[in-house]
Amino acid sequence: MTATAAPSPSTSTNPSHPSVIAVAEQRSADVQLKVADAITKFAGSMAFVYAHILVFVAWMLLVEKSPWPTLTLVVSLEAIFLSTFVMIGQNRQADFQQKKADHDFVANELELKSNTELTKMIADLTREIHQNVCPQPNAHPSVAATSPGNAPAT
Repeated sequence: MTATAAPSPSTSTNPSHPSVIAVAEQRSADVQLKVADAITKFAGSMAFVYAHILVFVAWMLLVEKSPWPTLTLVVSLEAIFLSTFVMIGQNRQADFQQKKADHDFVANELELKSNTELTKMIADLTREIHQNVCPQPNAHPSVAATSPGNAPAT
């Protein structure tokens, strides 16, 4: 008996949302967006934290006797740039969410229209079947004469 490995997320057969595909294609076509994505990805990783620990320790021990003024300037500038990348990421996420919501709205409206049409067709078919199986009392004289409402009084 052999065990099979579960499919990895990258090889799964689940279809991606059309908005996800569109945003990925747009981002892969723009060099600036690729650079911003790479920086954001690195800045949000533990490798970024470890690199800063190493650089700051080396700076304080090896580069300057009094590292604090220069180090403060560098850290402040880095914070400015990183906050900009955070805002770029938030704008990108808001853009994506809006595109996804727009797509979902259109898809839901189309589904609602289809469901409404199907419901009307089912109602029409039900009416037609009902008329064929249970004819109206006035439709056939033989049925009208024997229906309980028209029975002779005794």
